Amino acid sequence: MAQAGPTLAVRMARATGQALSRVEVLALFPLMTLSAVWLGLGDVATVTVFLLPALLALRGLGLGAGGAALVGAGRGGVPGPRGGLAGRDALLAMLDRVAATPDHDTACILLQIDGWDGLTDRWGAEAAEDLALRCAERLATALRRDDVVARLGDSRFGVVLHPIPAARLGTREAITARLRAVLGEPVAIDGSAARLTVCAGHSALLRDAGPVPEATLAAAEAALAEAQRNGPNAVRAYAPGLLGQRRDRADLAAEVEDALAADEIRPWFQPQICTDTGVISGFEALARWHHPRRGVLAPADFLPAVEDAGRMDALGHRILVHALAALQAWDRAGLRVPSVSVNFSAGELRNPMLADQVAWELDRCELRPGRLTVEILETVAARGEDDAVIATLSALRAQGVNLDLDDFGIGQASLSAIRRFGVTRIKIDRSFVLGLDGDPEQRAMVAAILSMARHLGVETLAEGVETREVQALLAQMGCDHMQGFHIARPMPLDDTIAWATAHNERIAQPPVIGRRAG
Repeated sequence: MAQAGPTLAVRMARATGQALSRVEVLALFPLMTLSAVWLGLGDVATVTVFLLPALLALRGLGLGAGGAALVGAGRGGVPGPRGGLAGRDALLAMLDRVAATPDHDTACILLQIDGWDGLTDRWGAEAAEDLALRCAERLATALRRDDVVARLGDSRFGVVLHPIPAARLGTREAITARLRAVLGEPVAIDGSAARLTVCAGHSALLRDAGPVPEATLAAAEAALAEAQRNGPNAVRAYAPGLLGQRRDRADLAAEVEDALAADEIRPWFQPQICTDTGVISGFEALARWHHPRRGVLAPADFLPAVEDAGRMDALGHRILVHALAALQAWDRAGLRVPSVSVNFSAGELRNPMLADQVAWELDRCELRPGRLTVEILETVAARGEDDAVIATLSALRAQGVNLDLDDFGIGQASLSAIRRFGVTRIKIDRSFVLGLDGDPEQRAMVAAILSMARHLGVETLAEGVETREVQALLAQMGCDHMQGFHIARPMPLDDTIAWATAHNERIAQPPVIGRRAG
């Protein structure tokens, strides 16, 4: 349900501000005052005498109710979803104007509302469109009259300031923070109050790059892309090198389809062991891109490009197929590997067909569902209101697939979310494990997590075990499973069989106890 429209008084005030210039209002000022006194309208006279001059002063500073110019041809002067070109042209025009103004600078700020697709699915396209228009109006109100606000898509906005003497980093950060705060205020949607989070990227004018307007806007876009990689609700300033990274990412995105078809992206496997016995309890499948020119790329280097290409679902399915084939290979080799773990993003978990695809692949490979573990990030579990994700996880658990809660301790997952999703194991984030033997506070945190898991009847796995001392300490504290470089680094499937064979032979040998020399 859209918010009620502005009152008659507000509409009249807006009309007056738009129709009359400052000179015209000043000319009417004595007449308005005398008329109000003659009619006995004391309140009107008071407003006219005391407030009107103040409003005119604010108008002169560009801080009046008019706000910044809203660019485009949509409702209320704001471009619609397809009005991006007009908005972009207006930003470039203001940037060109600043570039032609000696000794002046500007801030180019791009803002992207987080989770827009989810908002649209929940409230409907019409309510989402109304929300976007109100966001644009809020931005305009928070800026000066001569600043430009443009809508660059369904949920993206651009701001370019009227020329200012300097746009240092602190200034840009303060303005960006104010705009994000304005968009983060509660907004009414269909009778409910919603709070938005926003990713933002900003840049000063790049005078040493040409053409200056296009280069500056591209710099802000690169900063926004970096913020979104670290989002939601993140901010990044442009820094030299970001444009090159963005070009690299675009180049990789163009290669994703061919890479999937050529099977260049496939998993490596990192072992997980039982803390008490050292027995292999599973492997985690971690995607690697065997790029023909760049070598082996880790997920952080190429997953954003896969996302840009819209192929995360295809990648997830490819990793699942390889992971189940690995289980079959270990079985043929006579190795006992109880489970293999795969990761699915929040977007993949929203796919209503995912649970059926998993069931079909397990049946095709003649594997029990309990031999597959799906890892979900704690940040996904924290957003427990996502009905599509809940439905997928419930279906997977009903099949008998295990669920690991990944990176536990860095998000805000509640105990009820652990119960609701049917989590079978908590993976303690590596940030709590690294240096565990030298930090009493970290030991206390890990001890609390282990105690909570025991009371919930949930197993635990510590990530990032890199030293013998940390391994021994976790064993003493009662952690069930471990994973990390001290046990083994991720490796191709062909190497896992040799590693697992050697590992099993090593733990089967009785410990050698001898007298120390000297």
